[in-house]
Amino acid sequence: MACTVKRAYKYRFYPTGEQSDELSRTFGCVRLVYNRALEERTRAWYGERRRVSYAESSAALTAWKKTGEAAFLNEVSSVPLQQALRHLQAAFANFFAKRAAYPRFKSRRNSRQSAEYTRSAFRWRDGQLILAKVPGPLGIVWSRPLPEGAEPSTVTVSRDAAGRWFVSILCEDRIVRPAPAKNAVGIDVGLISLVTLSTGEKVANPRHERRDGERLARAQRELFRKAKGSANRDKARRKIARIHVRIADRRRDLLHKLSTRLVHENQVVVIEDLGVRTMVKNRSLARAISDAAWRELRAMLEYKAGWYGRELVVIDRWFPSSKLCSECGRAAERMPLAVREWRCGCGAVHDRDVNAAKNILAAGLAVSACGDGVRPQREPSRTGRSSVKQETQRVTAGAPRL
Repeated sequence: MACTVKRAYKYRFYPTGEQSDELSRTFGCVRLVYNRALEERTRAWYGERRRVSYAESSAALTAWKKTGEAAFLNEVSSVPLQQALRHLQAAFANFFAKRAAYPRFKSRRNSRQSAEYTRSAFRWRDGQLILAKVPGPLGIVWSRPLPEGAEPSTVTVSRDAAGRWFVSILCEDRIVRPAPAKNAVGIDVGLISLVTLSTGEKVANPRHERRDGERLARAQRELFRKAKGSANRDKARRKIARIHVRIADRRRDLLHKLSTRLVHENQVVVIEDLGVRTMVKNRSLARAISDAAWRELRAMLEYKAGWYGRELVVIDRWFPSSKLCSECGRAAERMPLAVREWRCGCGAVHDRDVNAAKNILAAGLAVSACGDGVRPQREPSRTGRSSVKQETQRVTAGAPRL
C-alpha cells in the first residue's frame, strides 16, 4: 500500500560570493518586512484593538517600496517578502486561536535567517536550482536523491547561526507503507534513560549538551573577554554557535533513528501527554529536560505514524503509571521519587520505569480498543500540592542534580 505525502528534503550548499551577498540582502529585507509589519499590527492591536489583515500588510509593503528609505526592497525578489507576511499572518492566527504565544521580532544575530521561494520565484531544471535574482545555480551537495520525477513546490534557503547554508526543497513523495505489524509498545520517557519501552528495553540518554559542556563553557569565557563590536568577538560567537549546532545535529539524528525504528517495528505506539512547557519552569532541571527533547520526539512519532499507517495513542498526563502494579493493577499508597525498584503486595518486583511503560501500553490499548472517549483514571491528590508539580517530579525522578 502506498500514499502520497509532502516531504521536505534538506541539503547543504555552498554559495559563491555573489550568491552569498544577494541571499544575505534577501534575508535582511525579509527580516525588515516581517518586523515592520509586526510593529504595525502590534500598534493596531494594543492601541485600537483592531486586527490587521494580510491584504492590509501587503498594501503597506507596496507603499514602503515607493518610499526613499525602503526603496532597496525592490532589489530583491518580491516573493520572499510576501511569504514573510504570510508567515506573520499564520503566527497571528495561531495567537488568536490560543495555540501559540504572541509573535516575536526577528533578530539579526545569533539566529537562523531564512527566505522562502514559491514556484514562480525559482527554476528547477536538470537537477539545478536557480533562484530569482540570484546569479547562477546553487552549489548543492546532493547527500540523497530527490524522489523520481519530483517537482518542487517551495524552496526555503536558510543560514544558521554557525554560518552554514541550507536549502529545503518541498515536493510530493510516494511512500510505500510496510505491512501491518503485530507489535505494540508503551514508552515512558525520562532523564536517566531517554526512553524505557514496555518490552524492558532502555535507551540511554546521551546528554549531548553535558558532553560538550566543558567546550561550551570555555568558548563562552573566551567570548566574554573579547571587545564588543570587534572581529574577534564575532569569531568567538561563531565558535559557540558551531558547538550548539553540533549538539542539535547529534540530538536530532538520535531522535530520527529512534522514532523511525519504533514506528517501523510497532503497529501501535503509546506515549504520555507530558506538559513539557510546565516542566521546564523547574530551573534545576530545565536544561536537562530541554536536552532530552521529549517534545521533538513526540512530533517525529506523530508525523511518521501518519506516513506509515501506524497508530499513535497519547494517554492522559495524570495517569498514575508509576504507582500501578502492572501485574495485579493495585496502586501503591506512596512512591517516593528515589525509589527505582519496588515490590507489590502480590509479590511482583518492578523496575519503576519498565512498570510505567507497561501501564502506559495497557492504558493505550484500552483507549485504542474502546475509542477516544475512554480516558485513564486520574490519581487523586493526597498531598495538597498542585497536580502539575507532582507530575513534574514523577517524570524527572532519579535525575542527578545539575
